[in-house]
Amino acid sequence: MGGSREFSLLKTEKPTKPILICGNEAIGEAAIQAGCLAYFGYPITPQNELTAYMASRMPEEGRVFIQSESELAAINMVFGASALGVRAMTSSSSPGISLKQEGISYLAGCELPAVIVNMSRGGPGLGNIGPAQSDYFQSTRGGGHGDYRTPVLAGASVQELADVTFLAFDLADRYRTPVLILGDGILGQMMGPVLIKHPEPTRIPPKDWILRGAAGRPPRVIKSLFLGSGELDAHNRKLQERYRIIQDTEVRHEEFKTDDAELIMVAYGITARLCREVVRNIRREGHKVGLLRPITLWPFPSGRIAELCSTAKKFLSVEMSYGQMVDDVRLAVNGRRPVDFFGNGGGEILTVEEIEGYTVKLSLDLS
Repeated sequence: MGGSREFSLLKTEKPTKPILICGNEAIGEAAIQAGCLAYFGYPITPQNELTAYMASRMPEEGRVFIQSESELAAINMVFGASALGVRAMTSSSSPGISLKQEGISYLAGCELPAVIVNMSRGGPGLGNIGPAQSDYFQSTRGGGHGDYRTPVLAGASVQELADVTFLAFDLADRYRTPVLILGDGILGQMMGPVLIKHPEPTRIPPKDWILRGAAGRPPRVIKSLFLGSGELDAHNRKLQERYRIIQDTEVRHEEFKTDDAELIMVAYGITARLCREVVRNIRREGHKVGLLRPITLWPFPSGRIAELCSTAKKFLSVEMSYGQMVDDVRLAVNGRRPVDFFGNGGGEILTVEEIEGYTVKLSLDLS
């Protein structure tokens, strides 16, 4: 099922016009169009629409849907499907993603591609079902045990959730790594018109490492246990070189009004949509404010932020957390400019008015 011949036999018809759909469902349909042949999930709010959508659509396409008995089971089912060469996916929300971390580490250690969706909610603990961005550290620092990283993609609209889903599957196969899509309860449940279509025909690369029988060839082994002297170090060095390539080639971001900005806001996901409106509003009052929106949270657009230090006087990280991405902004700025933070947590979305008031104050301090 992992090769191009099998994919060409799938009966899915690509949409030719936009459809009105929520973010969670957009991810599901995009995954199907991207060639996802197996989905394993377990219910948790606010991503249940994705699991429900896949429960309906995957059997329609003759593909595998399993509601597993737990999040632990789901991520290990992804492991098994990926080892067979299948494009596989799971999704959850914050506490469920925490339970999957050991499995994600095993996927990384075994060089297995997979897509994991986190529609994050307020925490810590069970928290609540409101939207939050407090899983940033977990997402961008590996999350589980060992020296590994996962590409992390963050859309800011229903359309972009579909777009980054195509990208996630492609990156996973290209680099043989799990890829995380990080959203939140607002993005997952809001509705929007979406054209779910891969910008290019989906081509699943040959996988000469999959475990599908050893007739006529030497046996293959997929493992993350290396006990011989120097073996694990060599394996980790290979992974680290791959992560360096990802950092060099897969950074994605968007800028808005940064050319002459003295104060540059940095925000992602739903918060970036609010900040874009703030920039529009206070630009009319003469404040030179711009926005940089990371689309890849890892690799982070550190290089571009460093370049903007030559024109900007200050940076402001805006998050639905108590300060996580701000650490990456500070690392990128490297002391050359002040970096401020504005945010909240507890599953409550920031308002345009709140962000605007704080941003105007910072802008006036610069004049």
